[in-house]
Amino acid sequence: MAAAAGPGFSPGPAAAAVPHNPVIFVHGYNADPGVWGSLRADLRASGYTDSELFSWGYDTSQSVNEVLSGRFAAYVDQVRAQSGAARVDIVAHSFGSLVTRWYVKFGGGTATVAHWASLAGPNHGTSTAWACALWSQACRDMTPGSYVQRLLADGDETPGAVQYATWWSNCDEVISPDSSVLLTGADNHPAGCLKHNDLLSDKGVSQGVRDFLAQ
Repeated sequence: MAAAAGPGFSPGPAAAAVPHNPVIFVHGYNADPGVWGSLRADLRASGYTDSELFSWGYDTSQSVNEVLSGRFAAYVDQVRAQSGAARVDIVAHSFGSLVTRWYVKFGGGTATVAHWASLAGPNHGTSTAWACALWSQACRDMTPGSYVQRLLADGDETPGAVQYATWWSNCDEVISPDSSVLLTGADNHPAGCLKHNDLLSDKGVSQGVRDFLAQ
């Protein structure tokens, strides 16, 4: 079993054999791992054990490329060491989509990630981020046309053998435009008329995510 990890590391006991890829939940801006309670419960009801479900907690005011993606890479290594799994699945909400995409595209994640799911991710930026861009680097990263946005959109948006999926809502009050969520090469799913945070607990989205992870 790996040594104890830093803040935000909340796994269950190590398993001798892992029937599913470990799932790492990555929350969004100004949130914490507690937002995943509903989806974690649904995955447990679908046969996942606590030792297969991980939540990464992090300071959402920091930069995607210079700080957070590297810390997430270290977390993925810890999860793989503890679980014995070669690859992990990622389910990210909102800003967490950018952090995890940068890891997949530029941090070696194409070799360690099997499935990547984005719920309401500002994958091409959101105009609402201008409201906090003055004091928050994370918000600057989420603005349309930012350095992070340009690099993530350059070339292949869904690189490697990773399977990609997104869920978006036409009633999302945070992501503007709604089409920002969609990625070329991903399975892009309309979630219906849901508020930004309601995608975290919607049963239709949950079923879609679970079906995607089972592929």
